[in-house]
Amino acid sequence: MSGPRHHRHSQLNYIMWRAIQEPQILAVKQPVGLMRQDSKRQDGTTIIPWSRGKALAWDVPLPDTYAQSRLGRTAQEVGAAANQAATKITEKYSDLSRTHVFYPVAVETAGTWHQQTMS
Repeated sequence: MSGPRHHRHSQLNYIMWRAIQEPQILAVKQPVGLMRQDSKRQDGTTIIPWSRGKALAWDVPLPDTYAQSRLGRTAQEVGAAANQAATKITEKYSDLSRTHVFYPVAVETAGTWHQQTMS
């Protein structure tokens, strides 16, 4: 991830964490040992149940709106890169659904959020 995107990722992850902490819900960033064998982990999780007896877990992908590989779709559909990133990250963490409610927070570099966030 490039320097500016890494910084935006850290800021957005911090905002998510602070928003969850505001009503006194305990949450941790970059939790260790939840599920992945390859040491990759989602950006955060609540410590107590969030919904349906499950904790909330989130991840913040920041796809590049203007990447050559996405330009065809992003020029035709607002939020195409964010929607694709949200779907991909949800599939990546699909095993978490047994113990967590997973929520992607996908935001394109141009600022568009994924469709699920806007509905």
